[in-house]
Amino acid sequence: MNFLDTNVVFYAASRGLSELDRPKRAVARNLMADGFVLSGQVLAEFYFNVTRKGPAPLSHDEATEFINLFTTQPCIPVDPELVVHGAALADRYKITYWDGAILAAAHIAGVDTLYSEDLNSGQRYGSVRVVNPFV
Repeated sequence: MNFLDTNVVFYAASRGLSELDRPKRAVARNLMADGFVLSGQVLAEFYFNVTRKGPAPLSHDEATEFINLFTTQPCIPVDPELVVHGAALADRYKITYWDGAILAAAHIAGVDTLYSEDLNSGQRYGSVRVVNPFV
């Protein structure tokens, strides 16, 4: 299984995407078809973004319906271990804490690949390789 960052699940669920972003929906949904891992942070960021961003934000009920679908897959909780690990990765790689926490969750999940458009595609962060699925 692969770990999905917030932007991937955002594109899978968003409506009213721009012409430029519309192809990302199919890519995101294809990545989800084979199973995936998320974290509590991804779910929280997803809810915030999908109910506030884009030309057609989702309602609370629509967003939580997607969250319920997403949580049929493994979800890494945000706990003190993840926060400390995320902070260490942020310091080591000179990235934001939030990206460090996503990487920490991917490490904890034991996945090889993190799909994200926020980090350097192709770069390895320890045992996790980041791939931007939208390029």
